[in-house]
Amino acid sequence: MIRRTVITLLLASAGLSAAPPDLLRFTNGDQLHGAFLGIKDGPQALWRRDDVGEPVEFKTTGIRHVVLHGGRPLKSLGSLSHVVLVGGDRVPGTISGINDEHVTLETSYAGVLKIPRNQISMLAPNPLGGRVHYYGPFAEDGWRMTHPSFPDGLPDAPAEDEKKKEDEPGRWKFSGSAWYWQDKPAGTALIHEKGMPDRAVLRFSLAWKNRLSISIGFHSDFKQPKPKDEDVKKPNNKVRVFMAGDTSELPRLFGNSYVLQVYSSYLMLFRTTVDEDGKGNLERVQVNSNNLRLGESGRADVEIRSNRLTGAISLFVNDEFVAQWSESAKDEGDGEGFAGKGDGFGFVVQGDETPVRISDVVVSEWNGMPDSARSMQVEDQDVVLMANGTDRFAGKVGALEEDGVIGFAGKHGSFRFPISEVAEIRFAHERLAAVSEIPADNIVVRLSPIGAVSGKPVSGDGTTLGIANPILGAMTLSLEPAVMLEFNSSNQIIDDWDADF
Repeated sequence: MIRRTVITLLLASAGLSAAPPDLLRFTNGDQLHGAFLGIKDGPQALWRRDDVGEPVEFKTTGIRHVVLHGGRPLKSLGSLSHVVLVGGDRVPGTISGINDEHVTLETSYAGVLKIPRNQISMLAPNPLGGRVHYYGPFAEDGWRMTHPSFPDGLPDAPAEDEKKKEDEPGRWKFSGSAWYWQDKPAGTALIHEKGMPDRAVLRFSLAWKNRLSISIGFHSDFKQPKPKDEDVKKPNNKVRVFMAGDTSELPRLFGNSYVLQVYSSYLMLFRTTVDEDGKGNLERVQVNSNNLRLGESGRADVEIRSNRLTGAISLFVNDEFVAQWSESAKDEGDGEGFAGKGDGFGFVVQGDETPVRISDVVVSEWNGMPDSARSMQVEDQDVVLMANGTDRFAGKVGALEEDGVIGFAGKHGSFRFPISEVAEIRFAHERLAAVSEIPADNIVVRLSPIGAVSGKPVSGDGTTLGIANPILGAMTLSLEPAVMLEFNSSNQIIDDWDADF
């Protein structure tokens, strides 16, 4: 374990100079700026700082993350096409071959990969329906915090040696590639003011402890209502308390927006608006079913699909359909139309004892696809979902032919699908291999704009990284599209969150 005092001295010696592009974060919470130079036997990570003469070696067992180039790739991947392995790896690349035994994937970062078919749970030749507008967080850039008492942003945080005031709003904390909320009381919103196009997919991983209570704003413009008389702060007034589950402050936090309020067992969708007179309004949007089955603690992948050109809004949790709403389209003249006027999104925890983690945030264009192949996944048949979002077929996927067409045997006949028109293929569960246990020294290389490839680190020089993957074999990855190296990863459903994250 690296001693905290050593890291403190190294950080202090850097003075006020500009931070180097890479960030090393240890399992005990210490952080160190510098340059990642690669991996050597041990395995050990090599690290260089301008204020230290020789490269420093750190055992990877004590490392949690290496954020590369401030969370920005040197060169992003040119396509969203990828395959998903049974263990969860999302391997980007162009699908160039399919037969009964293997899928061939051509990549710009690792050459040609030949993957056993039974190790692949999903093929996604044309996922999401459009380009990615945001992927992260790998840095704090673009995010800020607001509060009903501080709608323009929270004041500067107190110094570490200063005692926090009793009525000071809580703060989100950024660490590695996630935002964490562990404060009390609730009421501070974490917002990103740009990213959502007219037809948008907002997807993120949500983890929580205790009973979940969180609101998600989307298509938010963050327009501020005029303050009420009682809201005008006087010099010695205390910060207003944001009550658990309170909805009255949502217009002040998100402006003209939709706000999805999610609890462990149910959900609600609200329109929040600010009229011409500066009055904030809140209106609940009705839905046929608002039931959820989320535990007291856990993790879920949440996906909101919204189209303000048609008024369609859908919610998926763990790739399974949960609810949908039909709103007035943006251009309809018989009313105000779609309430979400902005391009932003944000999160606010609404429970006093609800630690929350937000990670793996992706905002992309949506092709209008109302569902996913997961919703019809069956044990004994493959499911093909076409890119038009409506046609789907269950049967047996055959080979990818030279003309770019996939053979398919269905119940009602044989078909040939151009791979350019296929959104995703989910392979039958019964034909998939069992998930193997992830070794303790596993590393995950996160790629931009999408992708996560894991393996045991073997070697590397800072521009490439050699890893051994039990499915993909020995690989040498170019780090040009990489944004983060995640050490000591786990496939446990619930992570232990240490006190310092």
